[in-house]
Amino acid sequence: MVDPIHVDNRGDFGLWAIEVAKQIISEQGFELAKAARDGTDEDVRAAGNALGQAITNALMEVYDGLLETIDED
Repeated sequence: MVDPIHVDNRGDFGLWAIEVAKQIISEQGFELAKAARDGTDEDVRAAGNALGQAITNALMEVYDGLLETIDED
C-alpha cells in the first residue's frame, strides 16, 4: 500500500484487494494468532483492534482514491 496504483476496471480492483488482504493477514493476522496462543485477553483485544484498524485503513484508502477520481473529472 505504499505505491499508488491506478485501477481502471473491476479486475484491477480485485487484484489490489487480494494483495492488500494478503498483506494485512500476513502482518496483523499473525499478531492476532500469536496473542491468542500466548497472550492475555487484553493482548488478543489489542491485536484484534489492530487487525480491524488495518482493514479500516485499506477501505479508507479506496474511498480517498474514489474521491480523488471524482475531483479530477
